Amino acid sequence: MAPHPDLIAEQAYIDEAYACLDASRVAASRLTSMVEVGRGGTEQARFEREVIYDTVVNRLTQLQLGDAALCFGRIDRELDRDIASEPGQHGGFAVPTLGDLDGPGVESFYIGRIAVSNSDQDPVIVDWRAPIAEPFYRATGRQPMGLARRRHFATRGRQLLGIEDELFGDTLASLGMPPSDEAPVVAGQGALFSALETARTGRLGDIVATIQGEQDEIIRAPLPGVLVVQGGPGTGKTVVALHRAAYLLYTHRFPLEGQGVLVIGPNRLFLGYIEQVLPSLGEAGVELAVLADLVPDISIRSYDKGLTARVKGDPRMVRFLERALRDRERPLRSDLVVGYGLQRLTLRRERSLEIIRDARRRYRRHNGARRFVENEVFAELALSSRDEIPASEVRERLRRDPVVREALEWMWPILTPQQFIHDLFGAKGLLRHAAEGVFSDAEWSALQRPWSETLREVPWTHEDAPLLDEARALLGPKPRRRRPGESTDDDEIRTYGHIVVDEAQDLSPMQLRMLERRSLNGSMTIVGDIAQATGQWAHSSWQEILDRLPARRPPHRAELTLGYRLPAPIMALAARVLRHAAPDLLPPRSVREDGSEPVISRAAPGYLARAVAEITMIERAEVDPGQVAIICPPSIIDELCDALDVAGIAYGRATRNGLEHRVTVVEVGLVKGLEVDAAIVVEPALMVAEQAQGDRALYVALTRATKRLAVVHEAPLPPSLLP
Repeated sequence: MAPHPDLIAEQAYIDEAYACLDASRVAASRLTSMVEVGRGGTEQARFEREVIYDTVVNRLTQLQLGDAALCFGRIDRELDRDIASEPGQHGGFAVPTLGDLDGPGVESFYIGRIAVSNSDQDPVIVDWRAPIAEPFYRATGRQPMGLARRRHFATRGRQLLGIEDELFGDTLASLGMPPSDEAPVVAGQGALFSALETARTGRLGDIVATIQGEQDEIIRAPLPGVLVVQGGPGTGKTVVALHRAAYLLYTHRFPLEGQGVLVIGPNRLFLGYIEQVLPSLGEAGVELAVLADLVPDISIRSYDKGLTARVKGDPRMVRFLERALRDRERPLRSDLVVGYGLQRLTLRRERSLEIIRDARRRYRRHNGARRFVENEVFAELALSSRDEIPASEVRERLRRDPVVREALEWMWPILTPQQFIHDLFGAKGLLRHAAEGVFSDAEWSALQRPWSETLREVPWTHEDAPLLDEARALLGPKPRRRRPGESTDDDEIRTYGHIVVDEAQDLSPMQLRMLERRSLNGSMTIVGDIAQATGQWAHSSWQEILDRLPARRPPHRAELTLGYRLPAPIMALAARVLRHAAPDLLPPRSVREDGSEPVISRAAPGYLARAVAEITMIERAEVDPGQVAIICPPSIIDELCDALDVAGIAYGRATRNGLEHRVTVVEVGLVKGLEVDAAIVVEPALMVAEQAQGDRALYVALTRATKRLAVVHEAPLPPSLLP
C-alpha cells in the first residue's frame, strides 16, 4: 500500500509540536529556581512560593508523556469551497491532500493528550477534553458536527507510521461519494483495531486516541447528579469511567481540584491494574482506593463468606448498630457512693438514668456527649454534699478516683469504632440483645467471633469496613484537647466533589452507605454490569443501587452496547452462559468479527493440573509476548501452581505479584475488570459450585481474553456451557 500523501507534512507538524512541548518543559523547569523556599521572608511569602512550586511541579508532571503519543488526530471543519480536481490516492480511494483542505474556508485542529502552544501562545495541539475536540469522537455521517474530515494518526513514540482519513458531508459529495445512510460501527477503525491487537502489559492503557461516540457521550456527560453506566464485558466501561474523571477535572478544575475526586475499585489487584491510566492523561491528583482504604487505622486481612457476609452488608445493620450503641449508654446498676473527706457523695441510680436520657436527646454522636455526662455526674455529686461544694472542685478531686472512673465508663464509655465493633462481635450477650427484633438467631450468631486481647490481633475483613464506618459516624471523634489552630479534619469523614465507582453491581447496602456518606454534593459516576454481579449482594437491577445513593437530582443512565475486547467467537461462547446467568440481559455486540475459536479440553481423571500446564505452554507461545491468565476456583490454586512448578513454567500469583508476569494464576473472584491476551478457564463446574453466583462468575471468567480462550475441565461441564 502506498504511503499517505500527507505523511511527510504531518510528520513535520508533529515534530514541531514536540519541539514546542520540549520548550515548555524547559521553561517550566526554569521556574523552579525562582520559587526555592529559603529561611528568610514572611510566612505569607513562603506560602506563596510553595504554591507556585506545587503548580510548577504539577505542570512538569503533565508534560512528561513517556512513550505515549502526544498527537493522535486532526479535524478539519467549516469547508466552504471545492476540493482540488486531482486529489491524492491512498488505500485504493481518493482523499484530499493536506493542501486541499487547508485554506481560508477551513480551520484545522490537531487533537492530543495535552494542550501545547508555541512561543507566541498560539495553540499547536488541542487537549482532547476541550469542547473543540468533541467532533473528533462524536461526528458521524449523519451528524458530521461541521467536520469535513477526521484524521487518525498511528504513531510509535514521535514517529508517524500511518494516517487514516474519514470524510464527511460535502467533501464526500465532491469526490462522487454520497454520504452513507448507515453509520459505521466504529470510528477510526484502523487505529482502534491496532490498539486492540497490541499485547497486554499487565496495566490498563488509556483509550484517548480511540474513544468511540457512545463512550465519549458518557465521558462528557454533565457533572451534577448520579450517572449510571451499564456495560457488558469488553465495552470499555472502566476506561470510560477513568477518562470521565480526567474530563471532569479539566472542565470543572474549580471546584473539583479542591474538593477531590475519588475512584473506588473492587480490589487492590484491580487498582494496580488501572493505576497508570489517569497519570497518562495528565491527572495525578485523583485518589484510587478500595472501600477498606477509607477506614483509618485498620488492617484488612480477608473476606467474609456466606451468611456472615450477607448479614454484614444488610441495611438492617444500621438499626442493629444503633441498638448496640444504646446498650453501651446505660444507667448505673446501683447508687454511686464515693468518699469525699469526712463525708460521702451520692449519685442515685434514678438520676443517672435521667442523665443518660438528657445526653441522648442533646447530642447526635456518642463521644461528643461524654463531657456532658461527666459534668452532670460531678454536679450531682456536688449537690449531694452537706456543704456547698463547687462542681469543679469535686471534679478536680474525684476525676481520677477508680470508683468514679468505673461508673463513667459504665454509663457512657468513650469508644473508637474498632473497640465498639470488636466488643460487640466478641460478646454473645451484646449481640443477642442488639439483634432482638432485627436479626434471627442464625443471623446474629454468624457475626460472633472470638474476642482478642488487643485490637491489633483482630482479623478484620473487607465486610467489616462499612460497619466500622457506620460506627465512626455514630460515635464521632474522641474528645481531646487541641492546640490553637490545630485542624479537626482527621476526625471527620472526608467527602469528595465527585466519586467514580467501578464494578458497583456487587456493593452491599452498607457499602453503598459508605459511598453516600462521602459524596459532598451527590455527584457520582457508577459503572458496572448487572450480568457480572457475583457477590453475596448481587443486584438484579440498577434501581436497587440507585435507591441507596444520593438522590438530590434525578439520576441519568447510559449503556455501552459495543464490545471491543472480545472477538465474536469468544463472545458467542460466553453468551451461552449469560442466557443462564441473566436471561433478561443481552450480550454486547462485538466489533471484532474474526478471531480464534475457543478450545474446550477435557483432562483425563487425575490429570487436570498437568493438562493446564501443557495448555499454558501452548497459549503462551501463541500470544507471545502477551499475557496469559489461568483463571480457576480458589480451592485448586495450589494444585495448579504445583503443576506449573513441575513443568518449569515461570508464573506469578495475582494476590502476590499482580499481573507482572506473562503467566498469572488468579482466582475467579479477583479477575473482574481485568483483561489479558489469552485466558485459560479451569474446571467451570467447580467454579459454578463454589461461587455465590456461579454462572455469573463463569461468565466473568470467560470474558477476560482479547485473543484466545481455552476451557480445561475434568468434571462434566455445567449446563450453562453446553450447546
